[in-house]
Amino acid sequence: MTAYPLTIPAVLDAAELAQLRAILLAGPWEDGLATAGPLSAPVKRNRQLPEQCPAAREAGAIISAALGRHALFMSAALPARIAPPMFNRYRAGEAYGAHIDGALRQSQGLRIRTDLSATLFLTPPQDYEGGALSITMGAMPLDIKGKAGDMILYPSSTIHAVGPVTSGERLSCFFWVQSILRDPIQRQTLFELDRAIQGLAACPVPSETLLGFNQTYHNLVRMWADG
Repeated sequence: MTAYPLTIPAVLDAAELAQLRAILLAGPWEDGLATAGPLSAPVKRNRQLPEQCPAAREAGAIISAALGRHALFMSAALPARIAPPMFNRYRAGEAYGAHIDGALRQSQGLRIRTDLSATLFLTPPQDYEGGALSITMGAMPLDIKGKAGDMILYPSSTIHAVGPVTSGERLSCFFWVQSILRDPIQRQTLFELDRAIQGLAACPVPSETLLGFNQTYHNLVRMWADG
């Protein structure tokens, strides 16, 4: 089973989404080229919220708190460091062509290795046409338009893009994760084992069986984790 791209549902509830949109839409948006590298600049057409502005920090704090409460995200990512959330918006004619995220990210004094990328959708998919997140994992790209409040987690090593928005507006959050596990196969193995343990915990299995699986999980974390 391939864990990624993985949908993390309901990271934000309706009240949090409304609060975030009010904060963000009042913010000082700038051309996305302000943070584009030399290879991505020719294909990047969007707007971003400056990382250091109060609106970005306030909105980022809400998202960071929500991530810490979300068991599926913690299980799948096993985060060691999470880059401060950033925000972008696309209107008709705007897109972000095929690109790959840099291996290292420096933001607000935090340097991380980008193991995983995340896109958190803040706009309902029916509010805009086009604008799908396209992730290439294999021969064909996978196009995704998530529900507002849902998040897509995928390897930062993949080629990905945001298709042209043809009408409406797409508002989203994005950030990167450095996992305690550098190796994606080890990370996926532990994710699958944790999901199995959670499933067993809901079943009438002997407690010693569940304890044994839990012991194996944590011993593998000790063996594989960085630092």
